[in-house]
Amino acid sequence: MPDLWMPGATRLDIGDHAPTDGGPAKAIAHITWDVNATAGKPKPLVPYERLRDYFGKNSAGKAVASHILWDPFTGRIAQFLPANSRSKSLADRAGGTRTNRAGSVVIQVEALFFPYCVVGGKTYARLADTPCEGWAELNAWIRSWGVPDAWPNGAPTSKSNRNATNWASKPGWYAHADVPENDHNDPLSWPAFVSAPKPPATVPKPPAPVKYEPYPGASFFMNGTRPALGKRSPIFTAMGKRLVAVGCGRYKVGPGPELGQADVDSYEAWQRKQGYSGAAAKWPPGRTTWDALKVPNV
Repeated sequence: MPDLWMPGATRLDIGDHAPTDGGPAKAIAHITWDVNATAGKPKPLVPYERLRDYFGKNSAGKAVASHILWDPFTGRIAQFLPANSRSKSLADRAGGTRTNRAGSVVIQVEALFFPYCVVGGKTYARLADTPCEGWAELNAWIRSWGVPDAWPNGAPTSKSNRNATNWASKPGWYAHADVPENDHNDPLSWPAFVSAPKPPATVPKPPAPVKYEPYPGASFFMNGTRPALGKRSPIFTAMGKRLVAVGCGRYKVGPGPELGQADVDSYEAWQRKQGYSGAAAKWPPGRTTWDALKVPNV
């Protein structure tokens, strides 16, 4: 299940939780718009702390609190209700769609912004022009609740589109201005959706190259003119296992690190399998048949 409380957000639970009605998952875009300003008379942005405390502690603010207060200039986020509860930021007329509950979730976001606010000596006419700090994380969290990156009634502009059919049937983001039964015209703009990161392509690692035991020379296998029976080496164990693997093992016990007659018999069977006969198939191993056996390096 997704997180009821957005990771990293300040949690100010105001209580008064209530379930939603089910249906298409929705998110509602608002701006606080607590001050009116113009291009000719821009005004300072209201402090984040003031609105956080208004929604989180003031009884009048709690009555209209959204789920989220988002400061796009710093990335600070406060959450007042869990994602699966309704909030009360939308007008809800009696007898119509229950706007605040009309979805499996109806997550409402108040962006701390009004047109022509001044922050750091700069005037911002549109929310989309702000730094939009924290938006990627907020977008991802809301997406995790099944809200797609889509605007069924159109992306926020100065015009409203309160298409009730879309509202009832299509999941996605809705501007406050585009919700049935409401008469506000915010948020006017909104940042572009942030694409979900694609999982890194899993490229299978190539298998580590197998190293084979180089041919140690005929003398390694001989004691003068006789097989070096009784000589110990891990090479003999590796050789014997390969002889068993290729169907030439003549072992009752082993193979092991001590050269025995079973090793000699097995290797001679391998050399015959490679097409040698008579004296050419006899012990000791030759370079060609040794390389063909592919004895793992020890």
